[in-house]
Amino acid sequence: MLKRLLFLLLFAGVLAEATWAQEEPIPPRRSRAMKVGLFAGYTPGLLFVNTDPINSMITANNGAALTNGGIYLNGGGGAIYIMILPNLRVGFAGASGSTSESNVLNNVRRDTELSVGYAGPTFEYVVPIVDRLDLSMGGLIGWGNTTITLKQDLGGAKTWADEWARFGSGNYEGRADGQVVDITRTMSGSFLVLLPSVNLEYAPLSWLAFRVGVSYSAMVAASWTLDGKYDLNGVPSDVNGSGFMINGGILLGTF
Repeated sequence: MLKRLLFLLLFAGVLAEATWAQEEPIPPRRSRAMKVGLFAGYTPGLLFVNTDPINSMITANNGAALTNGGIYLNGGGGAIYIMILPNLRVGFAGASGSTSESNVLNNVRRDTELSVGYAGPTFEYVVPIVDRLDLSMGGLIGWGNTTITLKQDLGGAKTWADEWARFGSGNYEGRADGQVVDITRTMSGSFLVLLPSVNLEYAPLSWLAFRVGVSYSAMVAASWTLDGKYDLNGVPSDVNGSGFMINGGILLGTF
């Protein structure tokens, strides 16, 4: 049902655009004028973080290494052209994603998850190339986080009765025989984020545009905590969410 509704909406938009385009001069001249309008949309990315310094610690401590194939970030944002400076737009954007691995060794399961996120205002200058095709240059200045979550337990099924028994005994950290029951540790880093980017944007319809481009996420000025309560010292400077990123986007607005 949802797919049919989306198809009908898209078909109606294309039909309306085609009807409206018949009244435009041929060829259209929108790309030669000062850019105006606003938009919002879904802006995902594929971030390639250097996981080697994290993996060196994971594998040395019986865990499974994280992938180096990139972290998919779900994101969103929007912007509006400010008329004070031609073709300059300001907005807000954010994205987050994670990757994880797990293994079982000597009946102990170990899970490692790396999460990265950022958000902040955006500033972009737009250069029209041809009709409906623009080049945007700019970036984001904001804040971000990198979180490493470590989980360890004996694996196996968890039952309702067992969990209540642990709750009553307080026996979550370990057993008398030294075996692990449940342990979760969260190491979180907060950063200043600088995200320069270059994107191509194509608007096949007056209300719909697609984006593809590249950017680089630079996370600096780190501050680390353990479990959100304690300062965490000695974290290597190359453990962060910095990396090359491929951008995408589906944008709705006026173009």
